[in-house]
Amino acid sequence: MPLLRRPVSLLGVAVALGLPAPLLAQAAPVDAPAGTYVLDPTHASLTWRVKHLGLSMYTARFTGFESQIRLDPARPTNSTVTVSIDPRSVRTDFPFPEKEDFDKVVAERFLMANAHPKIGFRSTGLVATGPTRGRLTGDLTFNGVTKPVSLDVTLNGSLLNPFTKLPTLGFSARGTLKRSDFGATELLGPIGDEVELMIEAEYHLKP
Repeated sequence: MPLLRRPVSLLGVAVALGLPAPLLAQAAPVDAPAGTYVLDPTHASLTWRVKHLGLSMYTARFTGFESQIRLDPARPTNSTVTVSIDPRSVRTDFPFPEKEDFDKVVAERFLMANAHPKIGFRSTGLVATGPTRGRLTGDLTFNGVTKPVSLDVTLNGSLLNPFTKLPTLGFSARGTLKRSDFGATELLGPIGDEVELMIEAEYHLKP
């Protein structure tokens, strides 16, 4: 086959030009109605982990958080998300609660819940890295400090929930941040600086 008649791959062009392939990605339209979607707390988890003495990844979670998505299904990258987290809802599963309320210790010493009773996130942009994947950027407010962070998000699907009869979306997200960027330096060294975030969430259309 003559060279000039070979089909041209956009991925190949990107590689030839030295461009990262995600720059060519397009978000697929979402099969769901436009509108405001609210978090279903019974099908959501917000887990974080941090290195402890360089030996293991200490893992805990939040149980009290709210979130909304304003969905533009035709142009998903125009959608926005907000999140509000109660730091006192941290759950460490400390095995000896009769000896110490370790959840309270973490909330007050590491999450500064007394001075700052809310952790907030507001998206500022979403770039597609695939038909159902994207890089979500936004401003995180923690310990009274607001800094930009980013999350890798995946739309797992959308459907009419057979139980609630409401349009429902499902997402996974992963990201990292440095707690020192937000002035959270308690026991920095023995306890790591980088915090990993692992999020699973379902949202339903607000009635």
